Formats: sequence, C-alpha cells, structure tokens
Amino acid sequence: MKTICVYAASSEALHQEYADAARRLGQLIAERGYNLVYGGGSIGLMGVLARAVHESGGHVIGVIPERLRGLELAYEAADELIVTRDLRDRKAIMEDRADAFIALPGGFGTLEEIIEVMVLKQLWYHEKPLVFMNVRSFYDKLIAFFDHLVTEQFIPASHQSLYHVCNTPEQAITYLDTYETMTPEQKWMP
Repeated sequence: MKTICVYAASSEALHQEYADAARRLGQLIAERGYNLVYGGGSIGLMGVLARAVHESGGHVIGVIPERLRGLELAYEAADELIVTRDLRDRKAIMEDRADAFIALPGGFGTLEEIIEVMVLKQLWYHEKPLVFMNVRSFYDKLIAFFDHLVTEQFIPASHQSLYHVCNTPEQAITYLDTYETMTPEQKWMP
C-alpha cells in the first residue's frame, strides 16, 4: 500500500476537533511513508490535511475539477495537481491512484465518493480497504442506517465488512497497516 485517498469536507465552519483529526491524519500519512491523493482543495478539512502531509514531509496529489480551480480553491502547493474536466473524471483518477480510502467527516460530496467506492468493492471491482473516520460520532447515524439495511435484508450482514469504522487517525492508520484483502460474498440472494 502506497497511496491513501482521503475524502473530506471543504467547509471552514467546523468544530476544531474535525480539523485536529485531519491534521493528525495528515501527519501519520506522511510519517508512515504513504502518499496522499485527495480532492485538491486548499480549504476546509481538505486543506488542513494536505498542509499537514506536506509539513510532515509527505507527498500530496491533488485532483480538482477545472471549475473549482478557477474559483481559486485549489491547493497549488500540491506535489502533483491534476486538473480534470469534471467531478466524474476527478473521482476516477482518485480511485485509480488509491490503494486505500478514508472518509473524514464531510458533506454530500464526501458521502457520494465513499459510498461509490464501497459499492465498487461490493461488486468486486476492488479489494481495497475503506475506513470511516468517526470523529465526534459523526458517522453514527450513517452506520446505524447501514445496520438497518441489513435488518431489512437489502444487504447481507457480511457486507458490513466492506468498511471499517475508526474514531481516531491512529486507529485508521493501524487498520490500513494490518489490512488483509477480502472478497465479499455476492449481494444477490439465492
């Protein structure tokens, strides 16, 4: 495993604990010798994360649509800044470059990106690890909804192994360091 894709909020109006977690995650990514690939933003948790990777001597790959770069939201200091035509191209490049995925707290974009990666894993397109960083219990209700999907038989219980939930950056990196690939059972009932 060499490159970790992190999805994260672009909002600046967040509780300090979220920024602290993003900063610590960035430090750990660099200290463990991983590369970061992320949405290329300079603001919100994305910016905190990228700066922390750089400040700790790590390599940052930003992938940003030209429309967002045009709004001066790009982290121009990235070691590689890939400018895409649109969000779909951005996601494809990030997914392709990543060996693992972490979702820090975020809004619709973060959720859409991490859910797509989870569906791709469910359908056997990859066996890469996927982590939800549950800072301040941010993902509790989403994980409860996933449990509800199992209860209502929309997904088999085994598909809860498609993702891992961690409360701290240290737990997330330890999980990635020790991850063993797994192939989920088919989602279709006999």
